[in-house]
Amino acid sequence: MDANAQRREVRRQLAEQRRALTPAQRIAGAQGLRRSLEQLPEYLTDARVAGYWACNGELPLNLIIPPLATRGQEFLLPVIGPRHALRFAPWQAGEDVAPNRYGIPEPSAPRELLEPFQLDLVLVPVTAFDRRGNRLGTGGGYYDRAFAFLNEQVRPTEPLLVGIAYAFQELPEIDEQAWDVPLDFIATDRELIDCHATGEDGEAHA
Repeated sequence: MDANAQRREVRRQLAEQRRALTPAQRIAGAQGLRRSLEQLPEYLTDARVAGYWACNGELPLNLIIPPLATRGQEFLLPVIGPRHALRFAPWQAGEDVAPNRYGIPEPSAPRELLEPFQLDLVLVPVTAFDRRGNRLGTGGGYYDRAFAFLNEQVRPTEPLLVGIAYAFQELPEIDEQAWDVPLDFIATDRELIDCHATGEDGEAHA
């Protein structure tokens, strides 16, 4: 099996495992994610925080979005534009959304569209990850294209990229591709992982 076929198979298996979770497991996952993100100062203070609309069993953000508004931070959702470009629109609970070409809800009448470099913190959906910050997404390459400019900069910088995943989505190692943009942190339902840490375990402790 070649590398691309292996990646597809890993994506399929982990997506299947996510979809099989019970509602109680999803709620517990969302609670654990909130505890992990609360260890990240940027989540508590950054002005513009982008996330995603959880689909296909992805770890839901429903418990970490409301506190942002309470603290005066702005939450944004990705919007797919012409030439597969990814931009981000401010969104609040209750505002209208409409499915994009993949069936993923997007703000239907965005007040404003921001470019990736205008964000402070990006919560990135992850299908699989390793502790060095390598990730497998859905295979579309949207995030790698959108944040490719970060590969020219000394990391970590803004926007900070934080992968969001269940702990069971961790792999020992993911082979890096030339176009991959590594993550700065990974927040799971169990821990916050600092991908720049020099320690053996790669954990960021509260």
